[in-house]
Amino acid sequence: MVDETSPTAKQQLRSKPMAVIMIMMAGTILLICAIVLSMSLGAANITPGTVWQAIFAYDDLLTEHQIIHEIRLPRVVGAVLVGSFLAVSGALMQGMTRNALAEPSIIGITDGAALALAIMFAFFSSVSYTGFLFAAFIGAGVGTALVFLVGSLAKGGLTPAKLALAGVTIGAFLSAISSGIAIYFDVAQDLSFWFAGGLAGMDWHRLQLILPVVVIGMVIALWLARSITILSLGKDVAQGLGQRTGVVRTMGIIAVMLMTGAAVAVAGTIGFIGLVIPHITRAFVGLDYRYIVPCSAILGSLLLVVADIVARLVNAPYETPVGAITALIGVPFFLYLARREGRGV
Repeated sequence: MVDETSPTAKQQLRSKPMAVIMIMMAGTILLICAIVLSMSLGAANITPGTVWQAIFAYDDLLTEHQIIHEIRLPRVVGAVLVGSFLAVSGALMQGMTRNALAEPSIIGITDGAALALAIMFAFFSSVSYTGFLFAAFIGAGVGTALVFLVGSLAKGGLTPAKLALAGVTIGAFLSAISSGIAIYFDVAQDLSFWFAGGLAGMDWHRLQLILPVVVIGMVIALWLARSITILSLGKDVAQGLGQRTGVVRTMGIIAVMLMTGAAVAVAGTIGFIGLVIPHITRAFVGLDYRYIVPCSAILGSLLLVVADIVARLVNAPYETPVGAITALIGVPFFLYLARREGRGV
């Protein structure tokens, strides 16, 4: 049996408390600044003072207050939530699979949710938004199950490399089916928002629907943080410490499906946040997921809020899909990681 207090385990589990405090404080301050900037900039520029008044002294007779309260505030709250969901989901997946390339958009989860939405638009377009949200969760679950099933069927069982390969393959397959449905049933325009990824059209109703679900997912993620830390050291180490790895993975996958399904339902397939942010977080705070999860949530929110600002301003007055902005960051990072992993680093 492996001793959790052994020098090797201690070295791998060593955290950086000062770095954690700095990341939490600096990340929160930058996030607040980005939120204010996001609500100030747009087709109508609004001063930060007016933004403050619209939030804390709302007057429904003022047009600027209405713009802030009904359009920009729900949009930025959505960016904060979706960014944190995707970043935490990526952190959990990388910890559970010990795969540096694991991320919801790479492992096929977002493609499964997008396929479910394509089916809903083609055959059940009259269903309420709650129905679409539920379908996104089911699609995320089916996509996850297919990836793990295909990866497990390979000779030698499921390994991090096989999981990534199965995820990319299944993701491409599900994406192709979604595109085929969109073209054949003439719902491509309806689906374009979800395929491109964006926060336009975010409103309080959508946020109210996803909030209970994602709170559950985030609570599970925080509850599993210590177990994910041990699991990230290897299955043998975790089992040697008496950990029930199957239960931990199952609960972790449920948390990822809840958060990713909600993110896709309200913002479409925004990729690479769950890939980039956990790596940056681990570089600063170490390998303890009790710190990685909350720090990833803050940095993921910051990244998506900033990306949304860039998406609105880079080609004003038209909006660039925010998924394209995150891809500009994520694709080079993914290629770097793939090359590093290929060298066995």
